[in-house]
Amino acid sequence: MLIWSLMLVCLLNIPFGYWRENVRKLSLPWFMAIHLPVPFVALLRHHLELPGATLLAFLAAYFLGQYLGSRLSRTLRPYGNVSSSLVHDLVHRSWIIIIGRQIGR
Repeated sequence: MLIWSLMLVCLLNIPFGYWRENVRKLSLPWFMAIHLPVPFVALLRHHLELPGATLLAFLAAYFLGQYLGSRLSRTLRPYGNVSSSLVHDLVHRSWIIIIGRQIGR
């Protein structure tokens, strides 16, 4: 159960890391991108009644998700405009790929 929880925390933080990468550092949106997932992680740990010894693993998963989201944003940037919304960018790029394949037939 611990591994699934850590993966969930990491996956939850990827969109927030993506958002954080596309806003001005130390601005209100930047702080929100870092701190909005914290209550979810705290509630998850409380709900699962995990011991304090797991806190370090949760912190690592939290920051890994933030890092991966940030790297994803930087990776997509050379291929076009990047917004602050990971979902928007992935859907937008998917439609471009689908339309491009249909035109190329």
